[in-house]
Amino acid sequence: MATTGTNSESVIELRGVSKIFRTADHTDRAVLEGVDLNLRQGEIVAMLGKSGSGKSTLLRIMAGLVRADRGQVLFRGREYTGPVQGIAMVFQSFALFPWLTVQQNVELGLEAQGVPKAEREERAELAIDLIGLSGFNSALPRELSGGMRQRVGIARALVTEPDLLLMDEAFSALDVLTGENLRDEMLDLWEDRRTNIKSILIVSHNIEEAVMMADRIVILSSDPGRIRAEVRVPFPRPRNRDSAAVRNLIDEVYGLMTSPQRVGVHLGVEPAAEQLAYRLPDAEIGQMEAILDLLVEAPFNGRADLPHLAEEAGVTDDDLLPACEALSLLQLATIERGDIIVTPFGKTYMETEPPERKVLFGQKLLERVALAAHIRAELEANEDGEIREEHVLRELEAYLKPEEAERVLKIGIEWGRYGEVYEYVYNTGMLTLPREEREEREEREAQEGGDNPG
Repeated sequence: MATTGTNSESVIELRGVSKIFRTADHTDRAVLEGVDLNLRQGEIVAMLGKSGSGKSTLLRIMAGLVRADRGQVLFRGREYTGPVQGIAMVFQSFALFPWLTVQQNVELGLEAQGVPKAEREERAELAIDLIGLSGFNSALPRELSGGMRQRVGIARALVTEPDLLLMDEAFSALDVLTGENLRDEMLDLWEDRRTNIKSILIVSHNIEEAVMMADRIVILSSDPGRIRAEVRVPFPRPRNRDSAAVRNLIDEVYGLMTSPQRVGVHLGVEPAAEQLAYRLPDAEIGQMEAILDLLVEAPFNGRADLPHLAEEAGVTDDDLLPACEALSLLQLATIERGDIIVTPFGKTYMETEPPERKVLFGQKLLERVALAAHIRAELEANEDGEIREEHVLRELEAYLKPEEAERVLKIGIEWGRYGEVYEYVYNTGMLTLPREEREEREEREAQEGGDNPG
């Protein structure tokens, strides 16, 4: 099948779109800033980005579910700020009403548009048949598998005959085989032009999925979300994932996704706010060391293709990318065009025994992670060598949503404890200097007091 051709006619256009959320201390935080994006008729666009890049927020702005604070959103050349006929969305969570049948769930969108009963029943039956659920019209969602439930969600979007279909990680909740099968069926519908859809935007966390489906891949940066890179996919569909050209492009996108967007921390200098609130990757120490362990051994011998490493480690992009970002952040490895390479420091780190390894980790943590350096500086400046966890949390909440601030601090605490940079008492919520350092400080203070009686 040939790829559906694109033309210059714009389906949806974003001009300088920005979105601001208010944090717990009533300061404004930009989630999206100055986003320009144009989806043209006849193309599939995939959007990738880390947690906090604003992918889902941007999708909801395009769907008319959330209003942009600045900029314009135009559908077919006309600006809009709310739901508009001609745009449909498929959610990750299926979002079906459990008490309604498949037929009734699919009809909902048409009912909201005031479509007569006979017409909506006929259109719903056609959509159900199109997506491969014929015979399940009277079934309730609880009777269906995850893949079948997502088909209902897709049928509910298709039945409205949209020009633009928005898909928010629509295949991520499914097992690998089911997700791939449904994705391929969607591409068949697109290539055979069996729907009225003129353009598709897919938000995904799966790099291979984006390369296999899209004509163009847009990569968002974080804090705030901006378009960081755009990659064109020049290959006709269907694509062979094992071809050298496709693998090279997957590697290129992996490289873009894993290159850190930060600078090093200068010791002795208070870190800038944006560094302090840097969204640390959700990577556990054991996970990082397991990947390093795989890398230094045969067959990789210090260098691995990221997709190959993911396959060998048995992890998804969701797990691999944060771990690789953390390794790069701490200079244990570097990322080059979709390959991960162990650094000399990373090799030294893996060759040392666990006690010395912790020391190396702690030193690099203070050098590279502003949050850890900030916590350590505050502990050293405090007479008691301790601060409340809540104090640091409030500082982060000036720039991050409360739940994200809590996540980032949790990672900062875990990394700092492992590197013996500071300790944490869960029951009291106190961060403290390591015990030996506190005892040395108390001993010095006692000696100074003895040397200066009265």
